[in-house]
Amino acid sequence: MTDVPEGLLEVGRFGRAHGVRGDLFVDLTTDRTERVDVGARLWARGAWRTIERSNRANQRFRVHVVGIDDRSAAEALTGAQLYAEPIDDPDALWIHQLVGAEVVEADGTARGRCVSVIDNPASDLLELESGALVPAAFVTAVDTDADPVLVTIEPPEGLFDLIEG
Repeated sequence: MTDVPEGLLEVGRFGRAHGVRGDLFVDLTTDRTERVDVGARLWARGAWRTIERSNRANQRFRVHVVGIDDRSAAEALTGAQLYAEPIDDPDALWIHQLVGAEVVEADGTARGRCVSVIDNPASDLLELESGALVPAAFVTAVDTDADPVLVTIEPPEGLFDLIEG
């Protein structure tokens, strides 16, 4: 990952080539499908790649990248990790902002640092350094201007009882 410019986020990878004209499948690791919209820029294998065409293909996308016009060129990108710039969405919670953030309750009770975010069907879970798991649904505010980032939660009574007891 040494050739990835600072500040980019991993958003997926190129899958296998499709056809003879340079199309590729893309497997996204994000739910933000605009990452493969026409005109979107993705960093892969040391260069910016621009999406020229994009179609949904079941759970992934089939794309054509500007300048990749034959199967051999597409095959050279197979398996490449894809990176993109963060999306400016003030209503979204971003994993890269949550990991390392200090977590506090609305009354000021410190709960420790977030060490990871666990994908869970009901609600993503913030894993705290204590081992506690906090559903992202309980996050009420994220102050990205604080250093470290400050996440405020309003957990239900008893959420931390097993960890503390």
